[in-house]
Amino acid sequence: METALAPQHFQECIEACQDCAVSCDACAEACLGEVDVKMMVNCIRLDRDCARICYMAVAFMASGSPHAADVCQLCAHLCEACATECGKHADHMDHCRQCAEACRKCAEECRKMAQGAHAMAA
Repeated sequence: METALAPQHFQECIEACQDCAVSCDACAEACLGEVDVKMMVNCIRLDRDCARICYMAVAFMASGSPHAADVCQLCAHLCEACATECGKHADHMDHCRQCAEACRKCAEECRKMAQGAHAMAA
C-alpha cells in the first residue's frame, strides 16, 4: 500500500532543493553577464533545467505526493549534469563553483530521499 510521504521526513532534501534552485537561477543570470555568453550556453540551459526540477521536487515533497521519489530521482540526475557543467567553469567563475556545490549536495539529498521513500513503500 502506497502512502503519502510525510514532508517533515524530507526537510533536508527540501532545503537542498531550494538552495540548489536559487544557486542555479543566480548562476544562469551571472552567466548571461559573462563576456563570452556563447561559451556559457550549456551552463545556462542546465542551470534553468536544474532550477525547474528542484522547484518541482520541493512541491512534490511538500505536498506529500507518492510520486515525490520519482521526481527526486530525476532531480538528482539533472543536478549531477549541472554540477558537471558548472564544474568546468568553477576555477574562474565563483558563481559556477557555488552552483556546482549546491547541485552536488542536492543530488546527494535527492538520492537519499528517493531511496528512503522507495524503502517505505516496499
